[in-house]
Amino acid sequence: MGGMAVTIRKSAAERRDEILEAALVEFAARGLDGGSTETIAKAVGISQPYVFRLFGTKKQLFIATVERCLRGTLEMMHTASAGLNGEAALQAIGEAYGARLRTDPTYLRSQMQAYAACDDPEIREVVRRGYGDLVEYVERVSGLPSERVSHFFAKGMLLNVMASMELLEATEGWAERLIEGCRKDV
Repeated sequence: MGGMAVTIRKSAAERRDEILEAALVEFAARGLDGGSTETIAKAVGISQPYVFRLFGTKKQLFIATVERCLRGTLEMMHTASAGLNGEAALQAIGEAYGARLRTDPTYLRSQMQAYAACDDPEIREVVRRGYGDLVEYVERVSGLPSERVSHFFAKGMLLNVMASMELLEATEGWAERLIEGCRKDV
């Protein structure tokens, strides 16, 4: 009986994770409407029906990737600000966020696709809830007034937009001045 191959079956939880990773990449690049569940299934080496068995619809899969992305941002904020509060917490979160924007274009595009898909009420609710979690965490960890927290998130959104235009390392004067303004304004 020698030579029989042993197939190691992955658990549904492991498969879900693999599908979410592949879906993040696909939806980040193509959005909800353009994203292909066939491409996602192929990337993971499974059948398209199995994707639907685990997630229901393409929209539900998109929502799961949005939730995962926002949860990842919250975890990054927790890690960056551990043991800090006030302006020090904001500075640490801002630096970690800037590093993520520079090194993980999929993460940035995924966020932008989530905002773009907010015309759908279910997706909008998920994005609002996840973004609200981020704001409430920053309020709690910093203990700073609303105008400071608003300013912090406004700067983050400006950096998102600049990163989406690939301007974080730009040499155009106006872009350099905007980035410089974000760096100085801590």
